Amino acid sequence: MNKILSYFYIGVSALTLFSCNDLEDVNTDPNSPSTVPSNMVMEGAEKWTMDWIYDVWFSGRQCLTYCQQWTQRNYTEEDRYQIRESVNNNYFNYLYQGLANFDKVIQLNTDEATKGVNSAYGANVNQVAAAKIMKVWLMDVITDTWGNVPYTDAGKLESEGLLYAKYDSQKNIYAGMIKDLTDAVNSIDVSKSAFTSGDVIFGGDAEKWKRFGNSLKCRLAIHLSKVDPNWKTYIKEAVESGVMQSNDDAAKFAYSASGSDYCKFYEGFYVEGRNDFSIARPLLYLLKGERDELNNKTHPWEGTVDPRMHIYTNPNSAGEYTGMPFVTPTGTQDKFRASSPNWYSGHPLALSATYSVPLMTYAELKFILCEYNGYDKQDYEDGVRASLEYWYGLAGESLDAATEDAYVTAVSKRVDAETCAIQKYLDLFTNGTEAWTEIRRTGYPEQIMRPGEIACIYNGNTIRFTPLSETKGDIIERVKYPTNESTLNGENFRAAVANLTDGTNNYYSRMYWDARTSTYDHPANK
Repeated sequence: MNKILSYFYIGVSALTLFSCNDLEDVNTDPNSPSTVPSNMVMEGAEKWTMDWIYDVWFSGRQCLTYCQQWTQRNYTEEDRYQIRESVNNNYFNYLYQGLANFDKVIQLNTDEATKGVNSAYGANVNQVAAAKIMKVWLMDVITDTWGNVPYTDAGKLESEGLLYAKYDSQKNIYAGMIKDLTDAVNSIDVSKSAFTSGDVIFGGDAEKWKRFGNSLKCRLAIHLSKVDPNWKTYIKEAVESGVMQSNDDAAKFAYSASGSDYCKFYEGFYVEGRNDFSIARPLLYLLKGERDELNNKTHPWEGTVDPRMHIYTNPNSAGEYTGMPFVTPTGTQDKFRASSPNWYSGHPLALSATYSVPLMTYAELKFILCEYNGYDKQDYEDGVRASLEYWYGLAGESLDAATEDAYVTAVSKRVDAETCAIQKYLDLFTNGTEAWTEIRRTGYPEQIMRPGEIACIYNGNTIRFTPLSETKGDIIERVKYPTNESTLNGENFRAAVANLTDGTNNYYSRMYWDARTSTYDHPANK
């Protein structure tokens, strides 16, 4: 097939082999079914999406380094914003293929020729709604990575034969996503199952899909809080419709230990046999309750150790919790390996084969509501508790009540934009795309490294954060459009680039929702 819009092609056939049931045509090869049941398409679509986002490339070498939760132990070019173009091309394609996979679920449940058969796998309206919610979740990742991207034309290759997709403005994309979420949750029939099988995220529970859709609407609304005065209306609508109520409603994809169906973080370390990442020093400072002395950055809760620290990372060989210096040049970083935690041997939770990657937690929702309610202390404390209990539950551990109470008390003496943002950042561990978005939206945590700040001192030499690409600010703002687009979708690509700052395909054009104007700027909500 033509490669012009290869990122819109259906990727399900590459995911899983399925068996056929109730074949009426004896001439049909049972080993090569022409129609895949919608529940199995959904399972494949979920896994495809999670595999390509939560891995050691899109997350590990990009989003988790941009938000400075992880850093590379060996080759640090991506940490300093030098992105491999082949990787950028591939992930643009893969994520759009994910959208196409969810479109297939929608098609199977709306086409008169197939909806009847597929109603056996869950109520048609609920399957469609769940697929639409996942499309919005994935589209949010895409637009918050590249900015203005194809949206209204996405998915029209198969239905309309459209080969060249125009780029929508991010403002219009957000309006469309909020409408899609609202329509999806309003269509759900909670008295019926969403899927009888195949749904890894919620096990087919329609009520949980509805709560997730409304909670995701709250996430999109808070993204818009600096630029759209209607953001509170969106959250009010979502809360009234029904949002997450506890950690039991958290959206996560739990990997299986069977065969090769393991988490891609695990694969990057133990299957591929590499030891490329460790915890970044800015995050470790926040977890240990320590200030950054090199850059004279204080800590909002100095001396308070975060109970999640041993879940997120492990101590070094001397039994001490340390972080790798962030953004040091390749050739310098390796000098700090021995004194930093070795994740390969330490095997922290995120590197487990069965790790549950987080799409959205209940704690995140509570921090959104904290901000929505004028930095309400009760919402904030509920969020901190929910996060502690979520991560301990994920690790299969118990947190004693006294430790939990002491930590909540220590970090709740001041509840404001900064403390709320930092606690959300801590809860967003391994959810690099959202953590990166929140840094660009709020300007917090201030504890992350900015260009020109001191990364480390080695052999008496002061090594500063020197980006390898122009950022014109404190952090990479976006990823460049992939080069494949310039040749395969040239006219629309050129029009999109013309709308960027300076009319160039750069790393510093701001997102529509980013209202910051200077370093350490924290714009107010509308």
